[in-house]
Amino acid sequence: MSIAIEAEGLVKRFGTTTALDGVDLSVPAGTILGVLGPNGAGKTTAVRVLATLLTPDAGYARVCGFDVVRSPAAVRSRIALTGQYASVDEDLSGTENLVMLARLLGFPRRDAKAAARDLLSRFALTDVAGRSVKTYSGGMRRRLDLAASLVGDPDVLYLDEPTTGLDPRSRGEVWDTIRGLVADGVTVLLTTQYLDEADQLADSIAVIDRGQLIATGTPDELKAQVGDQTIEVRPVDPGRLEEVAAIVASVTRVEPARDLARSLVTAPVVEPAMLADVVRRLDDAGIVPGELGLRRASLDEVFLTLTGHPAEEAA
Repeated sequence: MSIAIEAEGLVKRFGTTTALDGVDLSVPAGTILGVLGPNGAGKTTAVRVLATLLTPDAGYARVCGFDVVRSPAAVRSRIALTGQYASVDEDLSGTENLVMLARLLGFPRRDAKAAARDLLSRFALTDVAGRSVKTYSGGMRRRLDLAASLVGDPDVLYLDEPTTGLDPRSRGEVWDTIRGLVADGVTVLLTTQYLDEADQLADSIAVIDRGQLIATGTPDELKAQVGDQTIEVRPVDPGRLEEVAAIVASVTRVEPARDLARSLVTAPVVEPAMLADVVRRLDDAGIVPGELGLRRASLDEVFLTLTGHPAEEAA
């Protein structure tokens, strides 16, 4: 499989701040790489370097085989970038936005209109094509923004926090759209601080924290780093939460997490049989569980284990 995006040792500094500190990335063509990290971790800086909007201070990057510093025009002709907020003109209709962009890219008027019709149909926007974008829902705007990114038929699409501020239904619509793009052969680099988004979409994940790449792998591979499964225990009596935590710690040999609001104790386990040990010790202590079970580890727990803080925490 060919590599659409590759980077090695990327460094970018802003004054005394090092935004990227030796980042390596590799994205096979026709796949999605999810780049995770809190605000300020360096995700957007990485995208700007790969989009030729910033010049790295060290290292190199190639997109579709072209160096981002030596051949920026060749890179730009093969990529598209969609940022956190819709970049379309709200006073124009969906059709007018896409026709305008196509004309700016040099399309003849007839071809521009045909491209707009095709994209509006592809993104399920035909029924609202003639309406002003200011009347669109958040999900519709994001779909139109994605459609605008594809006017030039890019090989690589950078999505920088594409579902920020969207409701769950609109997020789901955008996710379906992204899956469709990849099925058509587009390579996607997705930056997000929503770990469920990366879990849903990404073929592989790169975790960046404080400008450094601290982990890479598939979602399942990263989850395996903190244990294939997680035990959850919620006592009927919230006052015995610390006793539960002590029992779970003695069985799993790790310090469990405590969710005081939900009176819940969680910890990764390496052997499912540990659940039976916890049950016996709870029974010996006379603690009645209101909730008890095993589930797969989440990417949130992976991130917390890798970085020591939640993904939504600003750096």
